[in-house]
Amino acid sequence: MKSAFIFPGQGSQFSGMGKELYQGSAKAREMMEAANEILGFRITDIMFEGSDEELKATRVTQPAIFLHSVVLAGCSSLPTPDMTGGHSLGEFSALVAAGAVSFEDALRIVAARASAMQRCCEQVPGSMAAVIALDEAAVEKVCSDTPGTVVPANYNSDGQIVISGEKEAVLEACAAMKAAGAKRALPLPVGGAFHSPLMEPARAELAEAISATEFRAPVCPIYQNVSARPETDPAVIRQNLLLQLTSPVRWTQSVKAMLADGATEFTEIGPGSVLQGLVKRIAAGREDIIIQGIQ
Repeated sequence: MKSAFIFPGQGSQFSGMGKELYQGSAKAREMMEAANEILGFRITDIMFEGSDEELKATRVTQPAIFLHSVVLAGCSSLPTPDMTGGHSLGEFSALVAAGAVSFEDALRIVAARASAMQRCCEQVPGSMAAVIALDEAAVEKVCSDTPGTVVPANYNSDGQIVISGEKEAVLEACAAMKAAGAKRALPLPVGGAFHSPLMEPARAELAEAISATEFRAPVCPIYQNVSARPETDPAVIRQNLLLQLTSPVRWTQSVKAMLADGATEFTEIGPGSVLQGLVKRIAAGREDIIIQGIQ
């Protein structure tokens, strides 16, 4: 039996996140206060008491979810996993759990990524939409046939793909998805076109943060969003983190690769339980699979 630690991405935040951890663990308090110092503002105040609107801002959401996830992993008594993976932002938490980068350095990258992506959202308006019950090839064809910029952004599970791009192109693609047989094609309440070419202006800032960071060989493979393969080479990991900004999150393919490589126990670490639901759908029919969460 092999274990996989998986970490959630943007959208899993909630007001009050991490508060019990902070109050109940000296180690958690130390890590969270260190994060406040690194970020230059008290993100814990927003995590514990902030409104949904305050938490939804990308520059806050990403470091908040990362912090919650990494503190949970660091304060747990779980054994070292055989593999790790994370959905979009969650990939940075997975890297820390695998020992490829320090908590402090990963937080600095996440903060730079979040700020750069927020500026992209403000400067280049975009949107995303969830497409339900349409196969990958059909979704990809509709996107390529739609005028403007719209691309598959998240391959979340079989039958659930998120598209991303210019607002008008996304709306046009949604109508075409329904005509092609999708059960639903619903615009999502997000601030921008994540994992699409519209995020390209954020690349330089993210590249600078990544290049300034020391990466080590992880203690276990990390299944990265871009390749959906087990990666252990620090140079490849660096490059994939940068590519991830404008490339799709291949979560379905990543989980299938983990399963093929022997994973039978998946533990989602972080706020929410979205990834547990996705893994259940991807691993449907596998009665030997254990899926659990630590929040």
